[in-house]
Amino acid sequence: MTPQSKKTALLEITFDGSIMIVKPAGPNVGQREAPIMKADIDPVVKSAGKAMKVMVMDLSSVQFMSSMGLGMIIDMRNAAAQSGATAVLFGVNKDLKALLAMMKIEKLYKIADTAAQLQAICGR
Repeated sequence: MTPQSKKTALLEITFDGSIMIVKPAGPNVGQREAPIMKADIDPVVKSAGKAMKVMVMDLSSVQFMSSMGLGMIIDMRNAAAQSGATAVLFGVNKDLKALLAMMKIEKLYKIADTAAQLQAICGR
């Protein structure tokens, strides 16, 4: 059975049976936080399996992301793709969006700037 939600000091994960929302606590996702967060997210993604249709990375609390943080969100996108789920970035600030664009990471995700866009992507 997939847990409905999991909250740690670094992140919160909710899963409603088809949509998983991963929300880092922020403000930084750096060298220390990224591997800990990935270790928390991986088993939840694995247990959700093909039931997960959309994985949302809610970055609304994140101000800065190191290369380790960027690597983690690439790993999360790859995990979503393996499950056949759509990967979505939500709540990305303009500085982080510029960094994602520079690294071409934004091409790996659908980007939702507003709650309405996120609902449309999630089919709600």
